Amino acid sequence: MYKVKITPIKRVVHHELIEKYENPIEHACDIKIGKEFISVNALCPEGFCKSAWESVYSFVKELAEGGGNFYDGWMKNPYSALISCNDGFRPVSFLLERIEEN
Repeated sequence: MYKVKITPIKRVVHHELIEKYENPIEHACDIKIGKEFISVNALCPEGFCKSAWESVYSFVKELAEGGGNFYDGWMKNPYSALISCNDGFRPVSFLLERIEEN
């Protein structure tokens, strides 16, 4: 299996949706933009958000198993994907990249 690098590259915060729909919470998301996580054997990296893992897992697994070229040429690098977590209030976009050493 290949290792897969997971890099949070952008977070968007929808303040108007938070004000209208979300109950106040103190600790919503602590993912740091630019921090790199490495998935080994398609397992969730230590310290990675469990909710975000649910969103990226199937792509990480496919890349780890040697697959790629999602949606027939969607990404410039066929061994990568750009996936957002499922937080509708403050989604984070993650760049997933297969690491060529296995």
